[in-house]
Amino acid sequence: MKKSVLTRYRVMAYVTGVLLVLLTLGVIAKYLLDMDGADSFTSVVGIAHGWLYVVYLVFAFDLGAKAKWPVKRQLWVLLAGTIPTAAFFVERKVTRELETTVSEASPAVAKA
Repeated sequence: MKKSVLTRYRVMAYVTGVLLVLLTLGVIAKYLLDMDGADSFTSVVGIAHGWLYVVYLVFAFDLGAKAKWPVKRQLWVLLAGTIPTAAFFVERKVTRELETTVSEASPAVAKA
């Protein structure tokens, strides 16, 4: 497995996680605090999160397929983008587990 597969998953996990936290705060501001402007903020962030979550799903599925994960593990990683802050914890765990595999698979860089 290439390092780029893990890197693009990591980037999308953070992007999805940040947008979901912002969306959650926007929903709280809109419905619980009745703040002005929260409606448009929630709409924009919600649309962005929705489309970028689809990209996250593609990259996470690609990572799981290349890492040969079982279906339960794959679903766990895919659903992490739907629970506020879960993407951060799942990304950290996945990265720790796969970094050794990725570094062993890539050839050693010759020093000059």
